Amino acid sequence: MQALWMLGATFLFSLMGVCVKLASETYTTAEIITYRGAIGVLGIYAILKWQNGSLKTSMLKSHMWRGTFGVVSLWLWFYSISKLPLSLAVTLAYMSSIWVAVILFCMSWWTHRGKKITHLSPALVGSILLGFVGVVLLLRPTLRADQIFDSLIALCSGFIAALAYIQVRQMGVAGEPEARVVFYFSMVCTIIGVLGQLSQFNGYSDAQLAAHRHSTVFEVRALLLLLGVGVTATLAQLAMTRAYRLGNPLVAANLQYVGIVFTASLDLWIWDVHLSLMSWIGIAVILCSGMIASSYTNQPQQT
Repeated sequence: MQALWMLGATFLFSLMGVCVKLASETYTTAEIITYRGAIGVLGIYAILKWQNGSLKTSMLKSHMWRGTFGVVSLWLWFYSISKLPLSLAVTLAYMSSIWVAVILFCMSWWTHRGKKITHLSPALVGSILLGFVGVVLLLRPTLRADQIFDSLIALCSGFIAALAYIQVRQMGVAGEPEARVVFYFSMVCTIIGVLGQLSQFNGYSDAQLAAHRHSTVFEVRALLLLLGVGVTATLAQLAMTRAYRLGNPLVAANLQYVGIVFTASLDLWIWDVHLSLMSWIGIAVILCSGMIASSYTNQPQQT
């Protein structure tokens, strides 16, 4: 059952990526972020009320930090999805597990600086190096010069997502319920999205702003795509939370990488994007690297 929940979550996240890419033809990244957050707030709030849950928390500062990291990562990811082939943007963002391993390695080194680190796993170092080899294999045969910046944005998204993941894990250890974490993240997402819109449209003339509002309000297909972003993201987060709660977190973490296969298939079906053999080898290398890194990051860490 755990595997089915996680596979469902990865498929829903893949559908979310499709909706983001299609919606970006009409809406700005700030608008997509706003709707993604607002729908999440309403959905999670309804679930908490149904379960007689509470929004009261003693970790508000942690929620704000997690929300900030998460929203910045999401913003960069949505931007890269709008500019790159979906499978490429998703694969680079899914480097987050490898970035977590890098961060844990650096934290361990800093804690034990001046001492010999006897518990450092060779598998961890190997997974980090293997992950970056996979990135080189993936990018070299397919990347155009005008996609370098956007690819770096996707990589940065994965790194910042790793910081958010570590924050979430610390809150989980402290006993904070997952639904409450998702709610406050969605709330921060909505607030920052609205602020982004205000900043973005501040330089628009009244005529330009009216034209944009008219084109977006009456574009039924685009509105449905925004709804799709929020619904699929919220359902995916709930399914992923259930998967992690039901069984071995290592199994859930590894099944997450099936999402790369889902997005590559959707890329081929919708946009007719054909990846080269070298690109597929790069994806496979990143998959293996991520699984090894997940094995390390889901084990108790010595300090």
